[in-house]
Amino acid sequence: MIRKSRFPLPVPHSLQPLPLPSSVDLETPAILRQLARAHRQLAELKGAAGTIPNESILIDTLALQEARDSSEIENIITTQDEVFRGDVASGDFASVAAKEVHSYATALKAGFARVREQRFLRLDDVREIQATLLASRTGLRKLPGTVLRNQETGAVIYQPPQDGDEIVRLMGNFLEHFHGEDTVGGPDPLVRMAVLHHQFESIHPFYDGNGRTGRILNLLHLVLHGLLDLPVLYLSRYIVRHKAAYYAQLQAVRDTGAWEAWVLYMLQAVEETARETLGQVRGIRDLMQTTKHRLREKLPKLYSQDLLNNLFRHPYTKIEFIERNLGVSRPTAIKYLNALTAAGFVRKVKLGRTNFYINDALFKLLSS
Repeated sequence: MIRKSRFPLPVPHSLQPLPLPSSVDLETPAILRQLARAHRQLAELKGAAGTIPNESILIDTLALQEARDSSEIENIITTQDEVFRGDVASGDFASVAAKEVHSYATALKAGFARVREQRFLRLDDVREIQATLLASRTGLRKLPGTVLRNQETGAVIYQPPQDGDEIVRLMGNFLEHFHGEDTVGGPDPLVRMAVLHHQFESIHPFYDGNGRTGRILNLLHLVLHGLLDLPVLYLSRYIVRHKAAYYAQLQAVRDTGAWEAWVLYMLQAVEETARETLGQVRGIRDLMQTTKHRLREKLPKLYSQDLLNNLFRHPYTKIEFIERNLGVSRPTAIKYLNALTAAGFVRKVKLGRTNFYINDALFKLLSS
């Protein structure tokens, strides 16, 4: 359901709590049309995600994809191979960037667990998400001096709140509206997500990791308000492709109050990435079905749903994962993986002293 919403125009370079005096119309014809398209794609994605038999398959694989894209926005660049290899490497990451991507995925999954369990987020939960992301517990900013600069010229373009008490107050206001009830006549949750994301980035509550933390909160907001059951939207993929516009639109709201353009940008991001993620989810579902039939035909004594789930939860799997997921001994796990390799379901690769078994069809799908 599309809900009408009006949000205020903030004074440039001054951040005020929500709701502000109503002065900007965010139910323009352009926004309402885009809102309908975004909702339609999200609803299809939500339905398709529910057809995957084990939710961990999507959470573990697609969370890594979102983590990689969100980290790339901050110029933390890694490859698909490094990301998936790190998933089985027991802390032995191929690069610092791959380690940071995994920290993001861990933070996203931890935040999702909190939202699912509690149905709300506390300020301490937001702090924990950022701490997991950065492997640091510096917490909210307390000291003045933080400014945002133009990366090319070095000129200051925005000064976020400097006082620690004000930051705490603004974050309390942010979380109040983050949990706002979806009522008839109230703000549509997608419009609210766009406004809240701008609010969070403008509060800039942490010394580091604000962008990535804010993008995790976007997904948690969608889950909290029932637009998704799982945090599987590749929202950061759109931002990677349109990175300059992302920062320009953020700043344009601060400078000139260009709220409509900002909200349209975020709604277009939701629509496009929901459509693309839907394609990925359907691809995973179809590939699982094909693999299931092949396993039953070629290795009927080996087949189980748990084995199939393992092969799709980890594009790179290993002996220990088979032991754990199937509850079998190490010799049995080795026997299973050798049979799967011989039958062409996985490809064995030795890196250092560890054998990895790669589901090439899934890896190709996720990398496309």
